[in-house]
Amino acid sequence: MHQLLNAFKPTEITLPNGKKVLEPKSPVLLYVLLVLALTFFFIELTGFNLQTIQRRGHQFFVLLENMFPPNGNYAPSVWVPLIDTVKMSLLGTFIGAMISIPFALLASTNITKSKFLILFSRFLFSLIRTIPTLVTALVATFILGFGTTAGTVAIALFTFGFVGKLLYEQIETVDMGAYEAVESMGGNKSRAFAVAIIPQVMPRFLSNTLFCFEGNVRHAAILGMVGAGGIGLIFNTQLALRNYGNVGMILMMMFAVVFIIEVISRFTRSKLV
Repeated sequence: MHQLLNAFKPTEITLPNGKKVLEPKSPVLLYVLLVLALTFFFIELTGFNLQTIQRRGHQFFVLLENMFPPNGNYAPSVWVPLIDTVKMSLLGTFIGAMISIPFALLASTNITKSKFLILFSRFLFSLIRTIPTLVTALVATFILGFGTTAGTVAIALFTFGFVGKLLYEQIETVDMGAYEAVESMGGNKSRAFAVAIIPQVMPRFLSNTLFCFEGNVRHAAILGMVGAGGIGLIFNTQLALRNYGNVGMILMMMFAVVFIIEVISRFTRSKLV
């Protein structure tokens, strides 16, 4: 233990002018030991079993081998659910982002003076973000029935909480000079917000919405497993039937569509910010 502590003590070196100074040791070794200690602690805390990974981990590769080559004849059956997935992601993202705007305005301390409205709006954003999207979709299927409507509602709620929180934080950091100038000239709050605040937050708002849309496409694929429509429904069915060739085709087409959407979204966001 004493030798370990000495490993972190500064080293005394002598400069050319004869002056002695202390050179601190690199903290890399300390960081490595800290990470290892935390890793061991959390493995024990969660009951993570490395032996299970060693014993069963090769089954992942067996499953992948069964999926490839994918069954190309199944591709025509994938297009309609895949398009439904993209459509409900796009619509849900748009609805959620639009609804978040007025609530983000109410949650901003530099715009809204009522503490009750601020606390209520922020509580609503926190509540929506706390509920997992899969749970929201499951509840929506009980209320609205199976199909893309339930999935769209679940995605809209997730987008509302995610984009809304980022939006009100952005509104609180804008330059209020133009807003106050419009109000001093007799403009109401809505007019001042449209003229002075929206131009400042719009690029980041659109960028965050596009980023959320990217994630929603992937979320939508999972929502179908609880009956919320989209490609997740046929994915779950084919996986349960052990039609691994069909599963591989679904994954390949899903990957291609998500990759294209991410490339377009990334390019668009780079032009906005």
